[in-house]
Amino acid sequence: QVREWKNEGSKRYMCTGRPGWLTVSLRVGKYKKIHKNIMINLMDVLEVDSERQVVRVEPLVTMGQLTAHLNPMGWTIPVVPELDDLTVGGLIMGTGIESSSHIYGLFQHTCVAYELVLADGSLVRCSPTENSDLFYAVPWSCGTLGFLVAAEIKMVPAKKYVKIHYEPVRGLQRICERFTEESKKKENSFVEGLVYSLEEAVIMTGVLTDEAEQSKINRIGNYYKPWFFKHVEKYLKADRTGVEYIPARHYYHRHTRSIFWELQDIIPFGNNPVFRYLFGWMVPPKISLLKLTQGEAIRKLYEQHHVVQDMLVPMKSLEKSIQTFHVDLHVYPLWLCPFILPNNPGMVHPKGNEAELYVDIGAYGEPKRKQFEARASMRQMEKFVRSVHGFQMLYADCYMTREEFWDMFDGSLYHKLREQMNCKDAFPEVYDKICKAARH
Repeated sequence: QVREWKNEGSKRYMCTGRPGWLTVSLRVGKYKKIHKNIMINLMDVLEVDSERQVVRVEPLVTMGQLTAHLNPMGWTIPVVPELDDLTVGGLIMGTGIESSSHIYGLFQHTCVAYELVLADGSLVRCSPTENSDLFYAVPWSCGTLGFLVAAEIKMVPAKKYVKIHYEPVRGLQRICERFTEESKKKENSFVEGLVYSLEEAVIMTGVLTDEAEQSKINRIGNYYKPWFFKHVEKYLKADRTGVEYIPARHYYHRHTRSIFWELQDIIPFGNNPVFRYLFGWMVPPKISLLKLTQGEAIRKLYEQHHVVQDMLVPMKSLEKSIQTFHVDLHVYPLWLCPFILPNNPGMVHPKGNEAELYVDIGAYGEPKRKQFEARASMRQMEKFVRSVHGFQMLYADCYMTREEFWDMFDGSLYHKLREQMNCKDAFPEVYDKICKAARH
């Protein structure tokens, strides 16, 4: 298809032909309508190499599909981003994170090689040792350097359960201290925090295990169970710590049924025990279905009165960041997920010369701030994130100007490769693909 596009005179930019409503991002990309759509129907797990501990997959393999395939074989991947429908391609070209990222980094940091079809129609493999510039430039590039056709991802042995410890913490300073302490401990397989108000949070740490106390097993993934964030809140309300054993796959997809806490805005009675027992099996609706069926008026309303953002900030700025989120947005709960950011080349790396501990702050829901105005409030947030050398996840609405965008992200390697590989006539620049200002 790419060669055909070339033969026809390379008239328009290319993009993947997957319809916009199928993506997990709430944004509907208008570029699909005007660019040359290249159909990439590659959705298979190609090979599981137990010796190298690597799994080779095609870009449309989803997280749900991958864990279902690997777990019975005794394997999993180090970072399993939450929602079942997230694809490998999206997690590499965009980004992905999970509560194991304080050990392994972002999803891209667990990949050992990519295979891409470039603008000239050639197939290239890249890794840290071959075509390394391309290997480091691909993550966050949103499909603007080439088409991903396969990826090799590290595997780790799977265990049956996650032994999870819930700890309610009060006082913002104390929350940040405890969260930082736990995030630094490599013996924790998982670390995450749910912040329910400026002064209240529950910090969860988990360890992978094959043994479990039968009386403490909680199969939170069963359709009739309370939504996970509501279950966690009970520990805060009762002001007590607790320990449970959650089956590993249930843990990996613990926020899937309630789409974190987005579903409470869509189905306010969804956590009611009667609803869960009778209709819980129908939940969650696919994000793709919601996007396909929502009218333009609803979408605009959502955009103005609803926030779905992940901001990645250095751990040392956590307290200041939560305060800023509180003032500018006032959305709770907030999701906290720590990750180590290695000093690799590419669009996203720490300011200094060595790896640094960062935290992803996820704000999903309806802002309770009185004067919330989507564009102005988000520009304020983006400015703050740039000031602490943080990054905004690119699936979300982004209101930065081009200059601000390249101030946040390091474009040096990216632009060099676009020049070298003649991408400028083939693909739009990443900014033009994702930013509001570029798409009017």
